[in-house]
Amino acid sequence: MGKAIGEVLPFAVGVAISPLAIVAVILVLFSARARVNGPVFALGWIVGVAVVSTVIYLLADAGDVSSGGSGSDTSYWLKLVVGVLLVLFAFRDWRKRPAESEADAQPKWMSAIDTLAPVKTGGLAVALAALNPKNLALSLAAGASLAQAGVSGGEATVGLVVFVVIASLSVIVPVVTYLVGGDRAAGVLEGWRTWLSTNNAAVMAVVFLIFGVVLFSQGLRGLT
Repeated sequence: MGKAIGEVLPFAVGVAISPLAIVAVILVLFSARARVNGPVFALGWIVGVAVVSTVIYLLADAGDVSSGGSGSDTSYWLKLVVGVLLVLFAFRDWRKRPAESEADAQPKWMSAIDTLAPVKTGGLAVALAALNPKNLALSLAAGASLAQAGVSGGEATVGLVVFVVIASLSVIVPVVTYLVGGDRAAGVLEGWRTWLSTNNAAVMAVVFLIFGVVLFSQGLRGLT
């Protein structure tokens, strides 16, 4: 069980560090339907992460990447390529860091968050969790690593559950803070939103660089 958790833990932390999703859930919590849309957003995120990570693990496991054959080589090549892509994303995000005057700018779709119905709020969360390139890359790496570890089905299930829970903490925590924090919660959440909006590009650049190097190293080590 410890082996399965160890394989997915670093990648789960990488998925959890998603400034754009955290800003989005905080904006949801500032909307008129916060008490409904907040938990719906968290549930949508959990579903998105769970579906992607489970599907990727099942595909990797079906390819028998733990056998050391061609399936294993394919997995290592994928890690190598994804690692290179993440490093390129890191340089891209670092270069596009906003100037001070642009720090408070946010994507246009965020301005419509406070008008979304619960179904659309859940759909937005699923999209942010499942379609984000970083999350896809890290879920792929987690699923492939879990399959390569050759753990039993029960251990793999525990590993996937731990992956989903940790990857979802950054969205769950703001929702819980809002629901139980009372009047003080608004000030805390606004502080988080401001900091993340200002430093989103820099944070993502660091995350991309760290995990890009890790994945590239794993792929290279496996192939050599």
